[in-house]
Amino acid sequence: MPEPDLAGDDDLVGSGADLEPGTLLAAYRTGLFPMPVPDSPTMLWWSPAQRGVLPLAGLKVSRSLRQSCAKYDIRVDSAFDDVIRACADPERDGGWITEDVIEAYTRLHHDGWAHSVEAWDQDGALAGGLYGLAIGGLFAGESMFHRQRDASKAALVALVRAMSDEHAGERLIDVQWKTPHLERLGVVDVPRKDYLVLLQGALELPLPEVFSS
Repeated sequence: MPEPDLAGDDDLVGSGADLEPGTLLAAYRTGLFPMPVPDSPTMLWWSPAQRGVLPLAGLKVSRSLRQSCAKYDIRVDSAFDDVIRACADPERDGGWITEDVIEAYTRLHHDGWAHSVEAWDQDGALAGGLYGLAIGGLFAGESMFHRQRDASKAALVALVRAMSDEHAGERLIDVQWKTPHLERLGVVDVPRKDYLVLLQGALELPLPEVFSS
């Protein structure tokens, strides 16, 4: 497993290895995550020089988003398979979630590590959601999707609220890279060196109650 603190300015830090649960958990605990790219014969491992992080206290909820949140019923881990399949929809731009990735994270879900946060509409339809790994005080967000307005954002707002307990100041929501969409919600760039310090502190925390049952 490559050492991310020796990776310099490159986001890509290694290739190869497998997607077994032990490999994945060890990777996240050292600041790495896997993401395949087209035409690559092996899995690629990333540790961005500038890591996208959502500080819990920095979440930005607009008035319109607050109104949208009130329309959805939020559930956790009630439809993980549906969420990861929706995130992997091949018609989405920039899709990267392969069958191997689906299988690996579904296995982690069954083992209690990977979780989904879902937004359901008033008719009982899955409107949007997100999934990722929860390890101690880290939630490593992998992907999100929406079928209705603001549904994925509502799931993210719910995630932040669920993690905002007595350890909120040290918990860590990692979104990999900051995008304009995520920046509007409060995501900031954190240099890799600082991220690794935050990560080690977060890993020492207990799971949020929402993921510990």
